[in-house]
Amino acid sequence: MYSERASSLPHVVAWWSVTGPGAGEHRILPDGCLDIIWQDGRVFVAGPDTTAQVGRPVLGSRMFALRFSAGTGPPVLGVPASELVDQQVPLDALWRPSSVRPLAESADPLAALTTAAASRWVAPDPVMVALASATPIEGCGVGPRQLLRRSNAAFGYGPKMLARIIRMQRAVGLARAGVPFATVSATTGYADQAHLAREVRAMAGVPLGALISTA
Repeated sequence: MYSERASSLPHVVAWWSVTGPGAGEHRILPDGCLDIIWQDGRVFVAGPDTTAQVGRPVLGSRMFALRFSAGTGPPVLGVPASELVDQQVPLDALWRPSSVRPLAESADPLAALTTAAASRWVAPDPVMVALASATPIEGCGVGPRQLLRRSNAAFGYGPKMLARIIRMQRAVGLARAGVPFATVSATTGYADQAHLAREVRAMAGVPLGALISTA
């Protein structure tokens, strides 16, 4: 069982899950976000991914988490996203263990995570918010080198990689909604259906058809 809702923090989603009988492996696609996750008393950060992670659920396992988009997570954690790419890092490696222990022991992990994140909250970089929403940022006064540096710090990779991930997420969403693959490729800006297929396989690790059949 998986559920989510908007958090009280801007650009943050609160989510939780309980693994029930019959749950199988699933692919967690790159999305330009990072998560702070409580899992069965362990608290860790899932950094931004460049390729899909395979989730192997354990029966009865409980997870409560905050998913930070638009580059909002790194200021809360105190480290650039580039240090967390494709990694799972214990939160007490980034924060003082004495501040993480109450989170691990909390009877309401989601509320505890939200309170802790709110106490460290920094307003997001508006240029990174625009970048995450695929809003054109010409004329913002940020040169290419500075944009690359700020994007690496906010998302863990540069604007081009972020754009690829956002496009792939949109394409997979349309395909899961039943849109024909040829239409998906044209709608989301791929050169052709073969280009779409290559990009999805590169980041998801499986063909688009296999990906949506297990959703």
